[in-house]
Amino acid sequence: MINKNPALVADLAALAGDRDPLLVMRAYDLLEKIAHEHTAWIEPYKHLFIGPHAASERWETRLQIVRALPLFSWTAAQRKRAETILLDNVTYPQTFVRAWALDSLATFSAKNPTLLPDVRRYITQFARSRSKALQARARAIQ
Repeated sequence: MINKNPALVADLAALAGDRDPLLVMRAYDLLEKIAHEHTAWIEPYKHLFIGPHAASERWETRLQIVRALPLFSWTAAQRKRAETILLDNVTYPQTFVRAWALDSLATFSAKNPTLLPDVRRYITQFARSRSKALQARARAIQ
């Protein structure tokens, strides 16, 4: 529907503020997926990804957020917030959130080399992990 009518992105973004956590999770899921193909459509709503839902209790919401952060251009203050979100999530208990937070952090480190020591440290940790997903992400980033 959104591919046929991009104006519906505003309605989808509004759902990210709903009281129903499942609806919020689904909204972030779609926003992130659309952002990969049509970043410009989601750009006006990118602030959602650095807002309070970045600390969601739902790992699925956090996953969509950490995957979306590198897709956008950020001001210096927003970039700092995005980097903080990624650094917080690289130690999150859920494996996929951790893996994608590191992937996004590595992407951010291309513009902010001060992140490289953290990225290298987590690559080493992930490579030694028992988790195949973390090992694979570490190999993909190197």
